[in-house]
Amino acid sequence: MGTWATAVAVPSSGTALAGLTDVTLRQRVHVSVGGETVRLRLTNVYGTAPLVVRSTTLARPGAQPGDVDPATLTPVTFSGFPVVRVPAGAEILSDPVRFSVPAGGDLIVSSHLPGPTGPLTYHESAHATGWMADGARTEVATGDVFSRRTTSFWLLAGLDVWTEADAAVVCFGDSITDGTGSADDADHRWPDYLAARMLAGPPEERFGVLNAGIGGNRMLLDASNPGQGVNALARLDRDVLSRTGVRTVVLLEGVNDLQQDPSEYDPGQLIAAYRQVALRAHDRGLRVVGGTITPFKGWPKWTPEREAVRAAVDEWIRGTDEFDGVVDFDAAIRDPGQPLRLLPVYDSGDHLHPSDAGYQAMADAVDLKLIRPALSFVA
Repeated sequence: MGTWATAVAVPSSGTALAGLTDVTLRQRVHVSVGGETVRLRLTNVYGTAPLVVRSTTLARPGAQPGDVDPATLTPVTFSGFPVVRVPAGAEILSDPVRFSVPAGGDLIVSSHLPGPTGPLTYHESAHATGWMADGARTEVATGDVFSRRTTSFWLLAGLDVWTEADAAVVCFGDSITDGTGSADDADHRWPDYLAARMLAGPPEERFGVLNAGIGGNRMLLDASNPGQGVNALARLDRDVLSRTGVRTVVLLEGVNDLQQDPSEYDPGQLIAAYRQVALRAHDRGLRVVGGTITPFKGWPKWTPEREAVRAAVDEWIRGTDEFDGVVDFDAAIRDPGQPLRLLPVYDSGDHLHPSDAGYQAMADAVDLKLIRPALSFVA
């Protein structure tokens, strides 16, 4: 099942658009559940030409940022070969790799791109540091040659792990799921805190936690910045329904439909989109948990008219029977004395995105029973 994932977007500027030539990428991923065998998912879904990856390795982190533990360096193959050519518009899975991943732990993925790659599929805001080096450096243990840093995920789509539990939950959303406002390199997004809660429980009740949030993403329209992703309905199949072992989706989207231009002033349009997510997920046998849209008064784009739409949508989410459950994120982090605003301790400072404490409160608001009834286990 999936233990880690990210949602990718259209390359439109900078390195993403220009691509890379003869560069090794080194990227850290923070998993939820662990296991002894893993499988890597690479993506070229927004590429314009086949993407050649000449070599890829997995390793545990070393003592310093950018280092890897040389004793754990493990090559990754694709259909038995160390070199893989990922067609434009495609994702590809590696062969299963014997590699020990601890629950709640980190691993380092290193990939050499001979290039020129052309536009490179990516996730713009990783909230995690990665590194780049010139040349083929996938077997290098020390990070001193990785002189360039990056705060995006490149060509990675997910990591699967062989484990006794065969269920995962996808957290499907925008910047509030992506972790905007949280501390970089701390893994303090609300799905990270949810995974930590799960790992503190009984081993037989564990599940994978996959983050499919994209900053700036919208339900109904593609974001004006291509790096913020196509609309939620357009990416639902790739980012949710096709994920390995997914059994539940937690949907938290909509604030950007309200606060970005052009704004959606008809709550019925947003509700119709939520119904489509529920319908398509239920057709695949998934449980759907709806999350209420959180407060944003004080954010420059807040207006009373947009607040009225949020209130109407949240009222529907709380009362509908079209979801299998509801997480009232709004109630979890709003200020009781000023309920249209985030509680100050839960506010990152911009009045839209939660702080680390706010993300913890969001994770704490999730009733794990909404997810655990969907679990099944193999002998």
